[in-house]
Amino acid sequence: MAPSSDGSSPFVRPYAVTGGRTEARRRLAIEALVSTTSRGRDTMHTLVPEYESVCRMCRQLKSVAEIAALLGVPLGVAEVVVGDLAEYGLVEIEPNAGADAAPDIQLLERVLSGLQRL
Repeated sequence: MAPSSDGSSPFVRPYAVTGGRTEARRRLAIEALVSTTSRGRDTMHTLVPEYESVCRMCRQLKSVAEIAALLGVPLGVAEVVVGDLAEYGLVEIEPNAGADAAPDIQLLERVLSGLQRL
């Protein structure tokens, strides 16, 4: 990936946001659904831009893969950010949503679309 117009590397910001971590403290499935909690809605304006963006976009359910694609960051960075937000109680993660039911075709299409944007 080429440097941005200001000469900085596109990976500097995600590295800084995650504190250099490339793996989340807890493993998240790419199809895990994320939603913003009431606490997240109340405090999102005080967060760093990437964390605020995740809280804003997850007012409607989003998969981890979609979050990565919408933020334009590697999947591992999105996992770290979502994991941190979950630890702070700002988002909820639903890893087994519909595990006993037939797959949700709309969700699968959104995940596929998100993966294609990575």
